[in-house]
Amino acid sequence: MTPDRYTLAGSDVSIPLLGVGTWAWGDRSTWGMDGYDADLTRETIQEAWDASIDAGVTFFDTAEVYGRGESERIIGAMLARDPQRSASVVVATKFMPSPQKLQVRSALLKSLRASLDRLGLPAVDLYQIHGPVSLRSHAALADALADAHQAGLVKAVGVSNYSEKGTRAIAAALRDRGMQLATNQIEFSLLRRSPETSGLLAACTELGVLPLAYSPIGQGRLTGKYSASHPPPGKRNFSNHPMAVVDNVVAELRRIGDKYGGKLPSQVALNWVIAKGAVPIPGAKNRHQAEENAGALGWRIDEEDLARLDQVALTGVRSLQSRIWQHG
Repeated sequence: MTPDRYTLAGSDVSIPLLGVGTWAWGDRSTWGMDGYDADLTRETIQEAWDASIDAGVTFFDTAEVYGRGESERIIGAMLARDPQRSASVVVATKFMPSPQKLQVRSALLKSLRASLDRLGLPAVDLYQIHGPVSLRSHAALADALADAHQAGLVKAVGVSNYSEKGTRAIAAALRDRGMQLATNQIEFSLLRRSPETSGLLAACTELGVLPLAYSPIGQGRLTGKYSASHPPPGKRNFSNHPMAVVDNVVAELRRIGDKYGGKLPSQVALNWVIAKGAVPIPGAKNRHQAEENAGALGWRIDEEDLARLDQVALTGVRSLQSRIWQHG
């Protein structure tokens, strides 16, 4: 049974069943505000923010590398604009442990303080290691996270793009410091089901780690907006299956959506992720997208339709290294 909210392990931070990924907010090189997506502006982002909060979607995920800090600055400005409204917001950000950062403890604290300055926050609700690319040990990364927690700068800690083996290792290292690993942010969708079939989701459940699912609608491929004759534009490299194959998945999403009162393909796709025990964090560039995403809440796909979607879901295994650097 899916709860109404999740409490992040090792903290009193609770998040809703759906969040918002903010990679596109401020990242001109990938998503544009000058590029192909000319409709993405500060005004449309503010509308997406307001509509998400209105719908109870109050969890926002960002990172220091999204637009070189610009995503964090945008969120900080919106938090400051209406402090009373922002009181319900839960913010997550990430530290990129680039291989050259050999003094990882001091590097993490420096990056964290810079993120907090951009966000205008005294502490961040969830702080994540962006990927397993550090040359330092799991113990060294755990020490750095524990120091940040002890300094009162973070409330819960997580990782991103970690395999089952890596998740178990960092969770054990954190336990040695008296801490719990709260989350593992992974690419998970009907176009990349491998986290479930590989046993990663089961391991997260065993460890009390909440999976956060980025690209849960395949960077727009599962919305029904695109097709083999009208492929998505730009640098959308996640879940990059041939659109003729994706069209088959979208057709099943449409059939199931009709059964639930006309739910959109994207809403069914997000509900499938929620039913798997993960929190999807799709992007939202405007009010319309935020409201569409929120339509995944308040209902639950049944076991029969869950199985039907499992049958059409694609494994979607790709290079972990390419996922890390493209996501970052």
